[in-house]
Amino acid sequence: MNDYRRLAEHIADDITAGRLKPGERLPPQRVFARRRGIAGSTAGRVYAELVRRGLVVGEVGRGTFVRAAPAATGRALVEAATAAPVNLELNYPSAPGQSELLAPALAPLLRPDVLTEALRPAAANGTPAAREAAAALLATPGWRPAPDRLLFTGNARQAIAATLASLVRPGGRLGVEPLTYPLVKEIAARLGIILVPLAADEGGVQPESVAAVHRRAPLSALYLQPTLHNPTSLTASGERLRQLAAAVRALDIPVVEDRIWSFLTDDDPLAAHAPDLTHVVDGLSKRVAPGLTVGFVLVPEARLGAVAAAVRSGGWSAGRFAVDAAARWIGDGTVQRLVAAKRADAARRQRIVGEELRGFAVRSDPRAYFAWWELPAPWRADTFTAAAAAHGIAVTPGPAFVVDPNRTPDAVRLGLASAPEPDLRRALRTLAGVVRGTPRAGRAGPPSGRG
Repeated sequence: MNDYRRLAEHIADDITAGRLKPGERLPPQRVFARRRGIAGSTAGRVYAELVRRGLVVGEVGRGTFVRAAPAATGRALVEAATAAPVNLELNYPSAPGQSELLAPALAPLLRPDVLTEALRPAAANGTPAAREAAAALLATPGWRPAPDRLLFTGNARQAIAATLASLVRPGGRLGVEPLTYPLVKEIAARLGIILVPLAADEGGVQPESVAAVHRRAPLSALYLQPTLHNPTSLTASGERLRQLAAAVRALDIPVVEDRIWSFLTDDDPLAAHAPDLTHVVDGLSKRVAPGLTVGFVLVPEARLGAVAAAVRSGGWSAGRFAVDAAARWIGDGTVQRLVAAKRADAARRQRIVGEELRGFAVRSDPRAYFAWWELPAPWRADTFTAAAAAHGIAVTPGPAFVVDPNRTPDAVRLGLASAPEPDLRRALRTLAGVVRGTPRAGRAGPPSGRG
């Protein structure tokens, strides 16, 4: 075994055995090299190997720290990574009596004659009834999508994958917000897409940044979340959307607009201002339930064939049974009733956040199901995530959303939807105590080695 790999193995053993704790800072590479009597370049290879294995994380200007947990792969906030009693990582809202509301619309589908048709393969453009229902569901006060431009996938994540696959070739560049949906990072890695962070402010992505980045090297497309951005909850104003629309039209850059959380608002989309370039992605997983869902893609007319081909070739088509069930749930008002209940639920949970995390730097929106907590010094995202896990609470560390690895925020995202309200309140109170150094269940103080 090469010397550097042998040294990396020794450190890995110390991390696995718990002799090096999550959040603990490793010595600077020059100090490590001097202590071990090795060249500085060898020390650099040791640290690079530990980073490659996901055991440590390097932060520019700070140092190298033991990770709170192995790097997540393949989940992207859609599967539980923990058995923590209170999970503020996954984020699936559920309304009281949800199953009772959904059941009646499914009963007619179980008649043998109807079921036979519902079990046939579904076309990428669904059925006329499904297209009309989905168009009505996605409409806002100032915008209504054309039903004949809608395609259907198994869920919204598949809609994102299919749309990106149709827009960006391997090696192509995709402009994104500096904090983006972790699944998009995984999709991009699998498709060979290069993510390029755009500059953003309190109003969202800056239109001039799109032009500046595109001038340096052309962008194939943008992926944006202008409504209730995950994880910050930011919503771009109508004026900012008009400015972005003008920028992408001038540069002829297509956009994938993720509207998955838009059901909590009545805000118009970017697509209302740039319909010929914007691909709107949405779905039923948050509105209804994650287990039986459908994704929607509203596609510019000229690109219907390309996106439909990507849906079919990627195996991302929706099941006919799910499409028919969705049309019924939308048509009989079930989805609208669930949306009303979840809007009220999100507002209650945001009030709990405001009460339990008062005084902390928490960014959110009264309508959102998540909050972005910017941690006070000397806490780091990894060490706080580990401290929360020690108290049976799962949170998502800020670096999961980061595009530029040299700019890792000391923040965590709190998913508010999945935990029962009493558990949510207790968890937030415990986390506040952890940060203050006086948690109710045991004690977990801040790390001593923040660089």
